Amino acid sequence: MEKREINPWKWQDARNYVQAVDVSNAKGTLYVSGQTAIDENGISSNADMRTQLLKTLENLEKVIHDADYELKNIVRLNVYTTDSVSLFENFDVFQNWIQENEIKQTSTVLEVKSLFETLKVELEATVVR
Repeated sequence: MEKREINPWKWQDARNYVQAVDVSNAKGTLYVSGQTAIDENGISSNADMRTQLLKTLENLEKVIHDADYELKNIVRLNVYTTDSVSLFENFDVFQNWIQENEIKQTSTVLEVKSLFETLKVELEATVVR
């Protein structure tokens, strides 16, 4: 798999994403459903944003690893939240995770009216091999 980042500008670098990703010679593509802060028993978290974001990232990692893909090969990572102010107050969790895993992804962040039950954040990914 060959992956090429397209960034006509530099300002997005501080926000830990890229404008576009060109992928060629991929041997597989994994489309990951929105992952949230639901535990292994299917119970939705009612914790604060930071705690939910950490659990959501943990769940996303589990799905990707169980499919035998690598986090660094995430090419699209969309974020849905019911509270963008709270999300951005805790965005260091997200950005640190991206940097630690050497991810260079396209992203969209959307505030939505609601998510399932008590959930505050959902992450949807596309990963290539």
